[in-house]
Amino acid sequence: MSEYPDRPKYQQLEEELKPYAALMGKAADAILDQNISNYPIFVVHQHQLDIGIPLLVNEPGGPKWSIHASTLEELATKNVIDMSRVDNFRKVYKNPEEHLCLFVLSELGANFIFIPRT
Repeated sequence: MSEYPDRPKYQQLEEELKPYAALMGKAADAILDQNISNYPIFVVHQHQLDIGIPLLVNEPGGPKWSIHASTLEELATKNVIDMSRVDNFRKVYKNPEEHLCLFVLSELGANFIFIPRT
C-alpha cells in the first residue's frame, strides 16, 4: 500500500478490516459470478449511507466500521464517481480476484484503496 501518503492510517484500517476480508471476498465473487458488475466496490464507513447492500453494520459494542457492497455502476449512477471519470477508474481498478476495492469514508476524507484478498 505504499502509494498511499498516510501509510500508517491505511495499515491500521487494513488491520481493522482483515476479519471481514473473507466476507467481502464472498460478496465480490457473488457480484462477479452473477454478472452484476465486473467492478465490485465496498463502501467502508461509520455513517448512515444509502449506497449498496449492507454486509456489516457499525453498532455500539459491535464492529467499528459498516461495510456495504456496491459497484462502479451504482457509484456512477449516484454521482459518487463522476461519469467523466468512469473510464479512468476502470484503468486503475485492480483485478477483483486478487484485490478488494474499498471506498473509505473516514477522517482522512473519501478515498479509494485496494487491499489484497486473503
